[in-house]
Amino acid sequence: MKRRQFLKTTSLAATVPVFINGMAVSAMANSNIFSAVNGDSDRVLVLIQLNGGNDGLNMVVPLDQYDNLANLRSNIIIPQNELLSVEDTVGFHPNMTGLKSVYDEGKLTVVQSVGYPSQNRSHFRSTDIWTNGVAPDDFTTTGWLGRNFDVNTPDFPVGFPNEDCPDPFAIAVGSQTSQTCQGLNGNYSMAINDPTDLNPLASGGGDAVPNTPYGDELAFLRLAIEQSNAYGDVVTAAANAGTNMVDYPADNELAQKLKNVALMISGGLRTKVYVVSLGGFDTHANQTVEGETTTGEHATLLATLSSAIEAFQADLAALELEDRVLGMTFSEFGRRIRSNGSIGTDHGDAAPLILFGNCVNPGMIGENPTIGTEDEVDFQMGVEMQYNFRNVYGSILMDWFEVEEATVQNVLFPEFEYLPILNACMLDNTSQTAGRQPIKVVAAPNPFSNETTLSFTCQSEHVQLRILNSLGQEVEVLINKTLPAGSHSIVFDGKNLTAGSYYYQLKLENGGQKSGLLTRMR
Repeated sequence: MKRRQFLKTTSLAATVPVFINGMAVSAMANSNIFSAVNGDSDRVLVLIQLNGGNDGLNMVVPLDQYDNLANLRSNIIIPQNELLSVEDTVGFHPNMTGLKSVYDEGKLTVVQSVGYPSQNRSHFRSTDIWTNGVAPDDFTTTGWLGRNFDVNTPDFPVGFPNEDCPDPFAIAVGSQTSQTCQGLNGNYSMAINDPTDLNPLASGGGDAVPNTPYGDELAFLRLAIEQSNAYGDVVTAAANAGTNMVDYPADNELAQKLKNVALMISGGLRTKVYVVSLGGFDTHANQTVEGETTTGEHATLLATLSSAIEAFQADLAALELEDRVLGMTFSEFGRRIRSNGSIGTDHGDAAPLILFGNCVNPGMIGENPTIGTEDEVDFQMGVEMQYNFRNVYGSILMDWFEVEEATVQNVLFPEFEYLPILNACMLDNTSQTAGRQPIKVVAAPNPFSNETTLSFTCQSEHVQLRILNSLGQEVEVLINKTLPAGSHSIVFDGKNLTAGSYYYQLKLENGGQKSGLLTRMR
């Protein structure tokens, strides 16, 4: 929007943002009550947006469905012996050696077939759905993280930055703010390219503004300039104080963005969310090179993604920051099961989603997508959804940012189902109230053959302890009643379960929850 158009705007309910030095400026609106990301936490979420619709079947290949997939994608299928085997039934694209290393270190989780019902295959609408965290028929204009910032900051951007909150809530590395961080009053993200080179803006003068809609807009514009300059100072100071401990690939755009993220985190910036993006995934044609299916546009993109995440994770480890940072990829949709005649793939439905960091439950969550035969798969068919993407978002809010489940249901959707995707750090995904001792759950033996004993301590309160399978579905409720204060133990009999990964989830009435991995041996 041009300055002249902005100054002509008179409606205070306008929601179209204006960008000033990377800060989104939007007209003021009444706040709403949503959950806030825990301000006392030092945890950081890094989102990697894969723009264009990533072909998950070319990235995480279902080896147990390979023959059918090869028949349906004969012009782009990667030879099975070229794939990087990560599990008995799963192979990574051969260009993802970096991500395989992260996976082998137990720092990567793949959630299979993530999407939403009634997939909209429009880039624009589907991106809105993913970034806003809404249903296909919901046209809410706030982002899922923006809503979570709104509750504790009803006057934002007025009064920010301040002594208690001097740093940006979120940073989008690039030229645009992130829709995921759009709140009702403004966008909580600051868009920057180089954190060490932020030029201050002219303040716009200090004379009184008229008591008119024009004056209101002018005052808001001045406020945004002041806020942008103040945030720019602390970002630059953090970047100058920070350091990188590893070499990032110089010719990798995404790696250089993540390098700046690591620089700001290591410099002490208390920003909660970083958003970076990688474009080019709309591979309708020339997804691979004809006759050389391990190469091509998609192969190059996956190599870029893989080596960038590998370098970033190594840097966090060297900086001793990896327990504080969680990363996640997302894309607006996957591609169709059948390839097309242009050596490419068209807009589809669900696709795998990757989470990485020292605090993930490593491995695969969910089953490989089922690939039918030639007669069963038409040209329009995409991968069927196993997991609603909002369940992934909500589980991150619960386990990473310590948001109560009831609040997540209000923020995202009432049907929210928890997924145990995080838990490998310290008292990692423990949520607790102030003054309460950290929640500890001991499972012994673990791994177990037939049964294991779960031990914990609680106050006098209602306690729920349940077992979930790898899909996040309830297997058994072990406790759902009020217990006296003290130590408690309960035996879980799992002899009738198939071998594999399961999870316990402990919830305490007076605040707090913890989940953890249980492994039943063959």
